[in-house]
This record gives sequence, structure tokens and C-alpha cells, in this order.
Amino acid sequence: MRKLTLEEIEILSSRAGFMKIAVENFLMTLTNNSSPEAAIINLMQDARIYKWNNSTVQAIMDGIIMSKE
Repeated sequence: MRKLTLEEIEILSSRAGFMKIAVENFLMTLTNNSSPEAAIINLMQDARIYKWNNSTVQAIMDGIIMSKE
């Protein structure tokens, strides 16, 4: 899993209907997770706790997928 660039994070967090701060914060700390699978588990827990909408979750999931490339 690689660290996303600030430009990549900006692109993912600037789509309409997203919670920009949530996407930015999660993706900036993505490499704190031990694996993409751990990141997805963390995402699901955070989404439930903070009541993130589906668009926000999808943007973060797209970032997790990008980090695997």
C-alpha cells in the first residue's frame, strides 16, 4: 500500500456530495493501516460512527484501491 499524493487526495475529496474533510483526513493517514483490508475495516467502522454518506465512503474506498496500484 502506497501513500497517496496530495494531488490524488485533492481529486478524490473534491467531488460533489462528499464530506471533504473526512475524505482528506482518512486518506492522509491511510498508510497507518497495516494492509488495504485493515483500511477497509477501519473505513467501515468510521463510516458507522461518524455517519458518513455513501458518496464519502466510496471516495475513500476509491483512494484505498488507488493505494494498491
